[in-house]
Amino acid sequence: MGSRAIFERDGFLVLPSFYREEELLNIEDELERFITMRIPVLPQEQIFFEDKSNPSSLKQIQRLHEHESFFERMMNDKPKKLAQELLGEPVIGKNLQYFNKPPSLGKDTPPHQDACYFMIEPCRALTMWLALDEVDEGNGCIRYVRGSHMQGLRPHAQTETLGFSQGIFDYGDDDLDNEKVVMAAPGDLLAHHALTIHRAGSNQSATRSRRALGFIFYGESAKEDAVAHASYQQRLTHEMTAQGKI
Repeated sequence: MGSRAIFERDGFLVLPSFYREEELLNIEDELERFITMRIPVLPQEQIFFEDKSNPSSLKQIQRLHEHESFFERMMNDKPKKLAQELLGEPVIGKNLQYFNKPPSLGKDTPPHQDACYFMIEPCRALTMWLALDEVDEGNGCIRYVRGSHMQGLRPHAQTETLGFSQGIFDYGDDDLDNEKVVMAAPGDLLAHHALTIHRAGSNQSATRSRRALGFIFYGESAKEDAVAHASYQQRLTHEMTAQGKI
């Protein structure tokens, strides 16, 4: 069965060794330079810390591709080609994010569907997740609900989780029965449909990070409710600023 057929059936796809070792070393070098040089000058609403007073608790950086040409080129290369194959139409790159669950600090990611944040119609979009560390149940691997992308958007409610303000509040036994636990090695790529329900555990390790790069692509046919999306982002920024998270 081909990649697109698996993606359409399950709502997600796992591609081992999407990036080779030498490519990963280059990505790591560019990411380290970005974090060192760019974070002090980035807009505060694009950087999340578990604890703003602790630089090692860096959790998330938004829109790397808008601030560094290396990441713009990266986004428009292999990930974009794969997105077009999986969605079956031309795509638009919307975001390239850095994620981390710092050792002992990284919290659970609540069950959610990315479509809740995207506010697009039709829902033709996907997210990719490139592992930069070994990822297992001990440091917060992703769990997908197989086939959930075919059941529409579920009700979401506000959460207290930084970077994931909306979660599915009626996540139950049927969801758990269909969960697929996905572990990953550095260079492995996971891709999921915007309607695929997924979650991740906390980082229980005292020494291991759980770093990744996330790519978001919209199909060309998807139309965004720009006014609603901007209002949501403004409200979220205000709330996180008030909580001292950004």
